[in-house]
Amino acid sequence: MAVKIKLTRLGKIRNPQYRIAVADARTRRDGRAIEVIGRYHPKEEPSLIEINSERAQYWLSVGAQPTEPVLKLLKITGDWQKFKGLPGARAP
Repeated sequence: MAVKIKLTRLGKIRNPQYRIAVADARTRRDGRAIEVIGRYHPKEEPSLIEINSERAQYWLSVGAQPTEPVLKLLKITGDWQKFKGLPGARAP
């Protein structure tokens, strides 16, 4: 089963809020998730990005592929650099 880390949309019209979820690659955008590992609120000032780093590291280590928007969020929080062993990862 191919697993992806993707955004599921919540919120009202013109006020999107997203959950960062681990789901089967074949599920719909807002379909059933295996696990929710964070949230993202782009309309807040500044944008709220909250990711459970421990769970993100686990899912990346077992082969879950992040979608492009989630990859950008992981790079902002430093979780991608920590997973790849690159400099720039923030200390826990």
